[in-house]
Amino acid sequence: MEFANKEYLLLLLLLIPYLVWYLLYRRKTEPTMRMSDTSVYRLVTRSWKVALMPLQLWLRVAVFVLLVLALARPQTQNSWKNRTVEGIDIMLAMDVSTSMLAEDLKPNRMEAAKQVAAEFVTGRPDDNIGLTIFAGEAFTQCPMTTDHASLLNLLQNVRTDIAQRGLIEDGTAIGMGLANAVSRLKDSKAKSKVIILLTDGSNNRGDLSPMTAAEIAKTFGIRVYTIGVGTNKLAPYPMPVAGGVQYVNVPVEIDTKMLSDIAAATDGEFYRATNNRELRKIYEEIDKLEKSKMNVKQFSKRYEAYQPYALAALILLLLEMLFRITIFRKLP
Repeated sequence: MEFANKEYLLLLLLLIPYLVWYLLYRRKTEPTMRMSDTSVYRLVTRSWKVALMPLQLWLRVAVFVLLVLALARPQTQNSWKNRTVEGIDIMLAMDVSTSMLAEDLKPNRMEAAKQVAAEFVTGRPDDNIGLTIFAGEAFTQCPMTTDHASLLNLLQNVRTDIAQRGLIEDGTAIGMGLANAVSRLKDSKAKSKVIILLTDGSNNRGDLSPMTAAEIAKTFGIRVYTIGVGTNKLAPYPMPVAGGVQYVNVPVEIDTKMLSDIAAATDGEFYRATNNRELRKIYEEIDKLEKSKMNVKQFSKRYEAYQPYALAALILLLLEMLFRITIFRKLP
């Protein structure tokens, strides 16, 4: 909270001479009665009215303080912020083929990838981030946005069995997924443009080769970080059978050379994640590599907030007047 007229707060200094006057001189005007001996009154307890007499003083002081605060025009700022950020534009390209259901990462590759990606997005509130998903074909799940709440919601809505249920052609079209992400970044004016491509296989679908897509990315100054996720040998895969699920061990076939070449062609890095901990460390490393200075302009609207102070002052003033003419009424 801020005060538009801070100089009015100096009026609070007037309380000092008022309190001094009240304590030193006001008491002298109170009626007194001379007694030859007051020892008989020493054990007499004060009445509740006498005990509450100072209440009048503190009510007046409170009224004065509240009126001064209202005159100083307290103001509050609304919660929204309109910010212009020169940061990084990032597209997450995520493999959603059926092989991502393998459970060598817990609970499976897809859910582990979604969880770590969500943590990465949450840690970069000033960046434009979007999401591309691909299997045998690719499409944009979420365009680049700073509305990370919407992005995280769309990320969580990516089903692990999207290709298994036939909503998207199964397979691994890495070139198409990369090209889709490039199409979202090519017109960006950001200082740095990045794609984080995560897959657990090798390219076997699509009309565009991964290296061609990498060359296109390089042309537009886009850096690609590639992540191969999965164990080095066999991975348990849930195979639906009548009445349940049977686990079979399937070979892990990640084209590490191709992923490494994509990263090298675009001045990025290739990473290999065989468990949840390694995958999280990879995103943490990428987060450290892609840091840039932000020029942030904040615009906020202020609202007058004197009304509660003025209302409280009025209530306390009426209360003090009521006490003065009832409980603390003095006879002439």
